[in-house]
Amino acid sequence: MQQRDHDHDQCLSEALDRVQAVCAERGLRLTEVRRRILELIWTSHRAYGAYDLLEMLRAERGRVDPPTVYRALDFLLEQGFIHRVESLNAFIGCPLPDRSHSVQFFICDHCGTTHEGQDRTITKALERSAEAQGFRVQQKIVELRGLCASCQTD
Repeated sequence: MQQRDHDHDQCLSEALDRVQAVCAERGLRLTEVRRRILELIWTSHRAYGAYDLLEMLRAERGRVDPPTVYRALDFLLEQGFIHRVESLNAFIGCPLPDRSHSVQFFICDHCGTTHEGQDRTITKALERSAEAQGFRVQQKIVELRGLCASCQTD
Protein backbone atom coordinates (compact mmCIF):
# COMPACT_ATOMS: atom_id res chain seq x y z
CA MET A 1 0.00 0.00 0.00
CA GLN A 2 2.30 2.73 1.23
CA GLN A 3 5.81 2.67 -0.22
CA ARG A 4 8.60 2.12 2.27
CA ASP A 5 10.38 5.25 0.95
CA HIS A 6 7.23 7.36 1.32
CA ASP A 7 7.94 10.94 2.46
CA HIS A 8 4.99 11.50 4.77
CA ASP A 9 5.96 15.08 5.67
CA GLN A 10 5.70 15.97 1.97
CA CYS A 11 2.44 14.02 1.72
CA LEU A 12 0.97 15.98 4.66
CA SER A 13 2.21 19.30 3.31
CA GLU A 14 0.74 18.65 -0.15
CA ALA A 15 -2.61 17.57 1.35
CA LEU A 16 -2.85 20.72 3.47
CA ASP A 17 -1.85 22.91 0.51
CA ARG A 18 -4.61 21.34 -1.63
CA VAL A 19 -7.19 21.90 1.11
CA GLN A 20 -6.07 25.53 1.59
CA ALA A 21 -6.39 26.12 -2.17
CA VAL A 22 -9.88 24.58 -2.26
CA CYS A 23 -10.95 26.68 0.74
CA ALA A 24 -9.68 29.84 -0.96
CA GLU A 25 -11.46 28.91 -4.20
CA ARG A 26 -14.74 28.17 -2.41
CA GLY A 27 -14.52 31.11 0.01
CA LEU A 28 -14.38 28.80 3.04
CA ARG A 29 -12.66 29.32 6.34
CA LEU A 30 -10.34 26.59 7.55
CA THR A 31 -10.43 27.43 11.26
CA GLU A 32 -7.60 26.49 13.58
CA VAL A 33 -9.58 23.54 14.97
CA ARG A 34 -10.64 22.28 11.54
CA ARG A 35 -7.06 22.50 10.32
CA ARG A 36 -5.70 20.71 13.37
CA ILE A 37 -8.27 17.89 13.05
CA LEU A 38 -7.27 17.56 9.40
CA GLU A 39 -3.58 17.49 10.35
CA LEU A 40 -4.27 14.80 12.95
CA ILE A 41 -6.15 12.71 10.39
CA TRP A 42 -3.21 13.06 8.01
CA THR A 43 -0.60 12.12 10.65
CA SER A 44 -0.52 8.68 9.08
CA HIS A 45 -2.34 6.69 6.46
CA ARG A 46 -4.64 5.14 9.02
CA ALA A 47 -8.27 5.89 9.65
CA TYR A 48 -9.03 7.62 12.96
CA GLY A 49 -12.26 7.54 14.90
CA ALA A 50 -13.80 10.70 16.32
CA TYR A 51 -12.86 9.75 19.86
CA ASP A 52 -9.26 9.00 18.81
CA LEU A 53 -9.12 12.53 17.42
CA LEU A 54 -10.77 13.94 20.53
CA GLU A 55 -8.13 12.29 22.75
CA MET A 56 -5.28 13.58 20.56
CA LEU A 57 -6.72 17.09 20.70
CA ARG A 58 -7.20 16.88 24.47
CA ALA A 59 -3.58 15.76 24.88
CA GLU A 60 -2.53 18.98 23.15
CA ARG A 61 -5.09 21.46 24.44
CA GLY A 62 -6.65 20.13 27.60
CA ARG A 63 -10.43 20.27 27.78
CA VAL A 64 -12.08 19.82 24.39
CA ASP A 65 -15.72 18.83 24.05
CA PRO A 66 -16.87 16.14 21.57
CA PRO A 67 -19.11 18.56 19.62
CA THR A 68 -15.99 20.54 18.68
CA VAL A 69 -14.52 17.50 16.95
CA TYR A 70 -17.83 16.43 15.38
CA ARG A 71 -18.45 19.91 13.94
CA ALA A 72 -14.97 19.94 12.42
CA LEU A 73 -15.46 16.45 10.99
CA ASP A 74 -18.84 17.44 9.53
CA PHE A 75 -17.23 20.42 7.76
CA LEU A 76 -14.30 18.35 6.47
CA LEU A 77 -16.64 15.61 5.21
CA GLU A 78 -19.06 18.06 3.60
CA GLN A 79 -16.23 19.72 1.69
CA GLY A 80 -14.71 16.39 0.58
CA PHE A 81 -11.47 16.92 2.51
CA ILE A 82 -11.85 13.60 4.30
CA HIS A 83 -13.73 10.34 3.77
CA ARG A 84 -15.59 8.23 6.26
CA VAL A 85 -14.48 4.59 6.33
CA GLU A 86 -17.78 2.99 7.26
CA SER A 87 -16.56 -0.41 8.48
CA LEU A 88 -14.15 1.27 10.90
CA ASN A 89 -16.42 4.18 11.85
CA ALA A 90 -13.38 6.32 11.21
CA PHE A 91 -12.00 9.02 8.92
CA ILE A 92 -9.14 9.32 6.46
CA GLY A 93 -7.78 12.25 4.50
CA CYS A 94 -8.78 12.59 0.85
CA PRO A 95 -5.87 13.12 -1.55
CA LEU A 96 -8.20 14.62 -4.20
CA PRO A 97 -10.35 17.18 -2.37
CA ASP A 98 -10.72 19.38 -5.43
CA ARG A 99 -12.63 16.85 -7.57
CA SER A 100 -15.54 14.50 -7.28
CA HIS A 101 -14.47 10.87 -7.44
CA SER A 102 -15.49 7.38 -6.45
CA VAL A 103 -13.17 5.50 -4.15
CA GLN A 104 -12.29 2.09 -2.91
CA PHE A 105 -10.64 1.64 0.47
CA PHE A 106 -8.00 -1.02 1.04
CA ILE A 107 -7.75 -1.59 4.79
CA CYS A 108 -4.92 -3.58 6.35
CA ASP A 109 -6.21 -5.65 9.25
CA HIS A 110 -2.71 -5.91 10.72
CA CYS A 111 -1.23 -2.38 10.70
CA GLY A 112 -4.39 -0.37 10.06
CA THR A 113 -3.07 1.42 6.98
CA THR A 114 -5.97 2.51 4.81
CA HIS A 115 -5.28 3.30 1.17
CA GLU A 116 -7.68 5.11 -1.13
CA GLY A 117 -7.94 3.75 -4.65
CA GLN A 118 -9.82 5.45 -7.48
CA ASP A 119 -10.39 2.69 -10.03
CA ARG A 120 -13.12 4.01 -12.30
CA THR A 121 -13.66 0.58 -13.90
CA ILE A 122 -14.82 -0.80 -10.55
CA THR A 123 -17.22 2.09 -10.12
CA LYS A 124 -18.60 1.69 -13.65
CA ALA A 125 -19.06 -2.08 -13.16
CA LEU A 126 -21.03 -1.49 -9.97
CA GLU A 127 -23.15 1.18 -11.68
CA ARG A 128 -23.94 -1.19 -14.58
CA SER A 129 -24.87 -3.97 -12.16
CA ALA A 130 -27.14 -1.68 -10.16
CA GLU A 131 -28.78 -0.37 -13.34
CA ALA A 132 -29.40 -3.92 -14.60
CA GLN A 133 -31.24 -4.64 -11.37
CA GLY A 134 -33.23 -1.43 -11.49
CA PHE A 135 -31.45 -0.30 -8.34
CA ARG A 136 -30.82 3.39 -7.65
CA VAL A 137 -27.52 3.83 -5.84
CA GLN A 138 -27.49 6.54 -3.20
CA GLN A 139 -24.08 5.92 -1.74
CA LYS A 140 -21.03 4.11 -3.13
CA ILE A 141 -18.71 2.58 -0.57
CA VAL A 142 -16.24 -0.14 -1.47
CA GLU A 143 -14.04 -1.37 1.36
CA LEU A 144 -11.65 -4.28 1.04
CA ARG A 145 -9.90 -5.73 4.07
CA GLY A 146 -6.79 -7.87 4.18
CA LEU A 147 -3.03 -7.42 4.49
CA CYS A 148 -0.99 -4.65 2.88
CA ALA A 149 2.23 -5.47 1.02
CA SER A 150 4.38 -4.49 4.01
CA CYS A 151 2.50 -6.73 6.43
CA GLN A 152 2.64 -9.67 4.01
CA THR A 153 6.43 -9.52 4.03
CA ASP A 154 6.96 -8.79 7.74
